[in-house]
Amino acid sequence: MLRVRELQALDNSYLEELGFLWHTDEDESPYLADRVVEISEREAEAYYEAGNELYDMFVEAGEYVIEKNLLHEIGIPFNLADIVKRSWENDIHWHLYGRFDLAGGIDGRDIKLLEFNADTPTALFETAIVQWAMLKRNGLDEMRQFNVVYEKILENFKRIVTLEESVESFHEKYEGWKFLFTSVRGNAEEENTVKLLQFIADEAGFDTEFAYIDEIEFSSTEGIFYEGVNYELWFKLIPWEDIALEEPDLAMLLGSIVKNQKAIIFNPAYTLIFQSKAILKILWDLYPGHPLLLESSFEALDGGLQVKKPFFGREGGSVAILEGDGSVVVDMPGEYGAFPSIYQRYYELPSDSEGRRYQAGLFYAYESCGLGFRMGGEILNNMSKFVGHIIV
Repeated sequence: MLRVRELQALDNSYLEELGFLWHTDEDESPYLADRVVEISEREAEAYYEAGNELYDMFVEAGEYVIEKNLLHEIGIPFNLADIVKRSWENDIHWHLYGRFDLAGGIDGRDIKLLEFNADTPTALFETAIVQWAMLKRNGLDEMRQFNVVYEKILENFKRIVTLEESVESFHEKYEGWKFLFTSVRGNAEEENTVKLLQFIADEAGFDTEFAYIDEIEFSSTEGIFYEGVNYELWFKLIPWEDIALEEPDLAMLLGSIVKNQKAIIFNPAYTLIFQSKAILKILWDLYPGHPLLLESSFEALDGGLQVKKPFFGREGGSVAILEGDGSVVVDMPGEYGAFPSIYQRYYELPSDSEGRRYQAGLFYAYESCGLGFRMGGEILNNMSKFVGHIIV
């Protein structure tokens, strides 16, 4: 049984002062749980090491996909294939940050990879800022967390310029590049997450601006413009697969912009390889039986519980837990059923005394850098709760 510690909940006015506006779910219940998960220093270290090892494995799997020309097999839309390859092959396209979803690690069971949110990961604000405030406002030592997300993303912004592990040469190489940050309108979570990243980039030393996607002009030969200003760097919290399927003209423009070296886009297009759940099958082929992986296949697995999930899906939509004979144990409605699916061996999430399940979210920015948890049912959806942690 995992260990949790009850805390006094943060009041909404304080959260709004922090810029955290999505504190209440659609059913009017708090999105932030009034508790933290207790973990040991050894468990925190195990998460850190797992994330680092997994990322190296993803890089090997990505190289395998490119070399074997498997983009179609893992569901990469045809109109993004060229930009995915170009971004992979050119070192200037730096992966800024991502989030591993993991089972185990806090209940005496092994850590297992569930998937990698490599393109547009959520829960950044909660992990980097809010869970730190949870401890501080409750009179606890806020340093007793595995949480250096803010600092590591700041360093990674500098690596965009240095293109190397060291960031000491940033100010020597930085030439006043302008960095544009973008989200869609009407989504407070996405907008304020983007503005947090913009704030970190400001601190790193970039000249930044924020704009909604409908305010930006794109030119295949000139680059990316907002209010007449050309931006060499562009961060978008808009999934690559959504651009490919819903905005094919924009996908074509972005492909030309990258080809003509008129802008660098974050996260780069190749993160769609990591984002696709199909990469789980590639990983299992390359590292069969690896202790951090779960058996995964494009076909239903032989016997035992397994999870069927679409190549591209979010918040548990269109995910089902199946018996070995294919009968449904539990499923989650969603809009992603048209995508091909991956089958992954079921691995039970840790649970508390009331039966609520906990899934670890591990942020990665050049190295593992921060841990948070989501609490919910057997399939976590958009009504799951964010839970912080404390190292004891």
